Amino acid sequence: MRTGMSTLWGRFRSWIIAVCIAIGLLTVALASDHAATDYELVGYVLLVISGLALGISGWAPIPVLVVTGLCALGYNAIGFDVPAVGYLWAVYATVRAGHRIVALVASLVMLVTLPLAIMASPLDGPTKEALAQARHVLELAWLVAAAAAGEALRLAERRADDAERTREETARHRATQERLHIARELHDSLTHQISIIKVQSEVAVHIARKRGEEVAESLLAIQQASREASRELRATLETLRDENESPSHGLDHLPQLLAGARGIGLTTTLTVEGERQDMPDAVDRTAYRIIQESLTNTARHSGSATASIRIAYLPDGLTIRVDDNGTAKPDSSAAPGVGLVGMRERVTALGGRLRAEARHEGGFTVQAELPVAQIS
Repeated sequence: MRTGMSTLWGRFRSWIIAVCIAIGLLTVALASDHAATDYELVGYVLLVISGLALGISGWAPIPVLVVTGLCALGYNAIGFDVPAVGYLWAVYATVRAGHRIVALVASLVMLVTLPLAIMASPLDGPTKEALAQARHVLELAWLVAAAAAGEALRLAERRADDAERTREETARHRATQERLHIARELHDSLTHQISIIKVQSEVAVHIARKRGEEVAESLLAIQQASREASRELRATLETLRDENESPSHGLDHLPQLLAGARGIGLTTTLTVEGERQDMPDAVDRTAYRIIQESLTNTARHSGSATASIRIAYLPDGLTIRVDDNGTAKPDSSAAPGVGLVGMRERVTALGGRLRAEARHEGGFTVQAELPVAQIS
């Protein structure tokens, strides 16, 4: 209940205050004695306008300042002994918005013209003079108070904004330092080992060809995979070091990925449905990684020799499905590995859905639905 009231207050605060001030001004006018004139109805209208105009003071403070000032002069000239509360609130809103000079000039004009407006009212002579003098002092005090309140709140809001920016900058700095730390760790732990695998495989292929021997398909696959892993690792390290860079592997690189799968003895079929459309880089990269990880799991764990890949381009998204004919059964209780967890995290981050499970007819299926319209 309290949350609902807070939300209502935050959304309609300006108008609630405006209505309350308008009602207050009208009540004071009705309860006070004033000379009967032909413009009495006009005075009431000016009082209401002076209050209701404050409803838009948040986004149009200067026009509201002018309107409330003119209304105050008008109903005082007509003979309504009502303080210029609407104008004082407009001064507060104008100073809070940062227009201090405008508020100062307008207030000086009001201090000069308001006593003149009272003197022009249909009240009797002594009452006019006493009211003008008292109102002059009172309005000056309230103007100073309203301006001070607006300036204090403006400074407090600016300090809060500065503090928020400082927190955001600190968080970004920490994130950058963490990315650099991860990049160094990856470089130290993986680059050297992958480089050794790459060099050793290339040497083995070179020696075999130099001797006139037939090079094993598995050795060629290791050579190609090590080259690809080295390129991807460099791209990943560049991404970690510079958040504006991103690895370029997407569905355009799918033919190379399928060729690598065939090199390790995995037969793949690719079916594409729908017309390919432009999509965000994040979706493109995620689609590639899902297919890559699915084929890797098929080669390593399923005992399958074939895998079918289906890509469907939809008006508002992209659907990917990878099936194999491995030995997985629906009743198997194998724990999901890091690859499946990573796929699920990628898909969830984009607002999509992932289904990875054994099929009733045998084998394993991975199906991902990635939205396109929601990603900018």
